[in-house]
Formats: sequence, structure tokens, C-alpha cells
Amino acid sequence: MPPELEQTLALLSSHRSVLGYLLLSRGDHVSIIRHSGVVFEGEQGKKYASVIGKMVESVQAGLEEVSGSENDGDQIRFMRIRTKRHEIMISPDERYLLAVLHDPAS
Repeated sequence: MPPELEQTLALLSSHRSVLGYLLLSRGDHVSIIRHSGVVFEGEQGKKYASVIGKMVESVQAGLEEVSGSENDGDQIRFMRIRTKRHEIMISPDERYLLAVLHDPAS
């Protein structure tokens, strides 16, 4: 793993409002490479990983459908989803999906 990524993950983990993060592989089957925070442990982490992968795929497909031929390879750079309790931020790139769950009230 690149040192910049290691540094970013360490910085995220130290922030008091961050409940955890998931670093996921991209591809046909999304898998957890690394995680932090009890919210992402065990089966709960696997559920989050699966759903995050599906959300990114769905939004990308919607973007392609709306843009049509004008898409020119446009891709999602960042997604932010806020619920009543949490906020999840997703940053996809070519090899990884980074998802951070945080408490916006903190």
C-alpha cells in the first residue's frame, strides 16, 4: 500500500468524529482490504462493503445513462450521503473504494 494512503488512513482514524473507515477493492467482487472501527467489524463490515460497492456502481450507471454519449468517460470522484445519525463519504478510484463513516454531531 502506498505511504500516502497509509498516512491518510492514520489521519482519518485519529479524527474524533470518525466512527470508522473501510478500504475496499474494486472489481466484480468488492472485498475489504482494511478497516477501522467496531461498526465495520465482522458481518456488519461485510454488509457495508457490499452496499457501498452497489451504491457506487448504481450511481456510476445512472451518470452514464443521463450523460449518454456526452459522458466522455466521466467518473464519480466523491460521494457524500447524510442520514439522521451518520454521514458516509465515499471516494472511489481505479483500484480502491474508501468509505468513511462519521458522526456529524461531533
